[in-house]
Amino acid sequence: MNAAVVDLEVVEQFLNTLDERTFSRHGEQHVRRDALTSPGDLSTWLDEHDLAGDPVRPADVTTARALRSALREALLGGEPALDRFPLRLVADPSGGLRVAARTGVVGIDTLVETVAVSVASGRWSRLKLCASEDCRWAFYDTSRNGGGRWCSMEVCGNRHKTRTYRRTRG
Repeated sequence: MNAAVVDLEVVEQFLNTLDERTFSRHGEQHVRRDALTSPGDLSTWLDEHDLAGDPVRPADVTTARALRSALREALLGGEPALDRFPLRLVADPSGGLRVAARTGVVGIDTLVETVAVSVASGRWSRLKLCASEDCRWAFYDTSRNGGGRWCSMEVCGNRHKTRTYRRTRG
């Protein structure tokens, strides 16, 4: 599968398979959850996003979680462990070249390729993790200048501004 077929929105959804939100909203407490804990979980997620390939093995879950962790670390400005996800150029049937990954999991390869293409196009800089420490939800920043900080101005942005206001008002 060519990375151009998969949109960066799917990478965003992949990153959000780890839900780190722990805040309360309208009396409901968010609970951390990881949607990729078993081969069945990963297989279902890949199927739902038209990324399925060979049957998923336990090692594939480890690979998927390592990629997710590395990409989330990169979005936080850290040093991501991406050495497990090398890229290469391969001949395209149209006579050109394309970027290809070789993780051994077709769907994960497609995600890696999509990230590489989005980095090259400059779109990767619009994918962010919410600045709220008790959220960290991945979102695509659609603000004009690319300076968005929160996944939702109404929720996380408002909570941040309210806390700042209360701190300054003593």
